[in-house]
Amino acid sequence: MRRPCRAAEAPLLAALLAGLLALSAACGSRLPESDFGTRPSGRATGAGEPVRVGIITGATSPVGGGALTGPRDGAMAYFTALNARGGIDGRRVEVLTCDDGGSGIGNNACVQELVDEKDVFALVATTALDYAGAARVSRAGVPDIGGQPLGPAYDTYPHLYGIYGSSAPRTGGKPGWNGVLTGGTEVYRWFKRELGARTAAVVAYNQAASAAYARLITDGLEAEGYRVVTEQVDFALPNYRAVAADLREQQVDVVFDALDTHGNARLCEAMDAVGVNVTAKVTNVQNWNQAVPRDYQDAPRCRNALWVTGASRNHDDTGHPAVQEFRRAMNGRPLSQWALEGWAAAKWFTDAAESCGRTGPTRACVERFLNRTEPYTAGGLLVPVRFERLPEPPRTRHTCLSVARWQDGRGWVTQGGDMDRNCATVPQLRYRP
Repeated sequence: MRRPCRAAEAPLLAALLAGLLALSAACGSRLPESDFGTRPSGRATGAGEPVRVGIITGATSPVGGGALTGPRDGAMAYFTALNARGGIDGRRVEVLTCDDGGSGIGNNACVQELVDEKDVFALVATTALDYAGAARVSRAGVPDIGGQPLGPAYDTYPHLYGIYGSSAPRTGGKPGWNGVLTGGTEVYRWFKRELGARTAAVVAYNQAASAAYARLITDGLEAEGYRVVTEQVDFALPNYRAVAADLREQQVDVVFDALDTHGNARLCEAMDAVGVNVTAKVTNVQNWNQAVPRDYQDAPRCRNALWVTGASRNHDDTGHPAVQEFRRAMNGRPLSQWALEGWAAAKWFTDAAESCGRTGPTRACVERFLNRTEPYTAGGLLVPVRFERLPEPPRTRHTCLSVARWQDGRGWVTQGGDMDRNCATVPQLRYRP
């Protein structure tokens, strides 16, 4: 099963964040060989010694201090719980983190520190706005497991395994299939099929990355037969009220956008102010968190029309045992969908390492687990994930989708039933990152 369209749009989401940052703007010493966490052969340290993993995150990224840290926090919560119950066959997992500041220069520095100097066995839950060091990680043969695909690296390089899987050859040349990636239309199919939506609005800034992101959404909507209304917000002098008034005039059913969190909230405030009633205001997985009451405090009607889609189980689905385990281990840390996916990435690494048996994990053994034909779900937290290396881009995919809606007093409420049965066969649209 293929990852949802939201994951395929992630490279453009990263470009959008970087572009907005550009408009709004007007790591350690070398250790001795005896301290290294892995051997040159790719085997983890000897019996009883810790298994060393690295996590790269833009913790001080100018797009927002907490914008990219969810996967790191989820992964660290998992490893803390794992070590409390004995680690991997009695070996503690030693976690080394590095803040790349959301920049390519910082990312290269983190890769040098963790891979070259501290010789980590693997990277886990990478969240890089600019993954400039990806080629270096791949050349070193270091498995990068469960990273967020905020760019084309996870559809480009061997040894990199994104959280949503990949069908691309990943030979280290151009991304995808000679520079072409694909994204499905399942999100748009779902709102049409389940909610009867027929007219959709796509709202973007007058900025290149935002416009490119909006075009990808528009293409998917049109492929599913929607009447599409496009709206543009001036980034320097935002005209949210005028956009909201036109949404009301056009009688749209569902609103998608290529805006940041601040822009989303301001658009919602304008929609409430002019009396726009929509079936759904759809946001992205990065905003699938518990900050909704704060971020949308002045837009109660729009706030309760927020919907989100993704490829992992709703972190507010407290009836599921794997979600319960995640929430207990977070122990007061901010809950979000990205944190849950970071937890799933850490579990994925652990399951792969434990598959190697008591002789201890090797990189080759770990990657055999990652490349197996059996899809991986992290105990039911992920839509089934695998890495296929197809020779040509697929034309269609049978894809499953996780859907939730915000409701005051209840949080994110799962919609459409269990994500493993919330599925459709949809076209795969081609695009260039």
